[in-house]
Amino acid sequence: MDSEIARTNFEFSNNIVTIDPAQDQIYRYNNDEQVQINQEKPWTKDIHYFTKVKISAVALIKMVMHARSGGNIEVMGLMQGKIDGNTMIIMDAFALPVEGTETRVNAQSEANEYMVQYLTTIRQVGRLENIVGWYHSHPGYGCWLSGIDVHTQMTNQQYQDPFVAVVIDPNRTISAGKVEIGAFRTYPAGYKAPDEGPSEYQTIPLSKIEDFGVHCKQYYQLEISHFKSTLDIHLLELLWNKYWVNTLSQSPLITVLIRVYTYLL
Repeated sequence: MDSEIARTNFEFSNNIVTIDPAQDQIYRYNNDEQVQINQEKPWTKDIHYFTKVKISAVALIKMVMHARSGGNIEVMGLMQGKIDGNTMIIMDAFALPVEGTETRVNAQSEANEYMVQYLTTIRQVGRLENIVGWYHSHPGYGCWLSGIDVHTQMTNQQYQDPFVAVVIDPNRTISAGKVEIGAFRTYPAGYKAPDEGPSEYQTIPLSKIEDFGVHCKQYYQLEISHFKSTLDIHLLELLWNKYWVNTLSQSPLITVLIRVYTYLL
């Protein structure tokens, strides 16, 4: 399987829809509109106000690349975008220089300084999107929020809402297939969530079951979809080629399979 075939499979598996940026408002940033939304704060009147997250293919690949680069160590980054009704739109993402462990990741002062410098720089080149969420990896143990994650997300929603938490499991993400990803928002402190089962089945390691069970009623999951534009093609090719090379270098099994495939040809 070469890089182009793998990218096609990746886009198909993740249902990445191609849209025309000239006709779709999703690529247009209206600062006055975003300011008005943030002043009205409709999400404060409805706990489940946000129900959907749309993630650009560029942001998705950046986050997956970052998650895979961490191996078994959790990594963290931030997402830029905007609000459109009950949908949070993620246009881009960037990694934070934080030190994680195999069980947790937290931003430190160095990461905050980096974030400020990054936002200042991108605004100078016309990227006006606000920070609308954070992402981090759960290597090998699924997409959900731990106790620390819940606390982090509750703090973010308290002080810089609208904000969404995205979790990626790089170990369960097939290199050219579907990304294991989840998007979540926490409930206010003291809120009693309805007694409902999980939105979808996933395997949780025994070492994480208790953490999952204690906090699973403190947040809800949002529906995720992905999109791209014809204007993204060149950037996506560059990102994908880097991701594909990194994937091959990290996966001996895939490397062997490709060598066998090439030999048979």
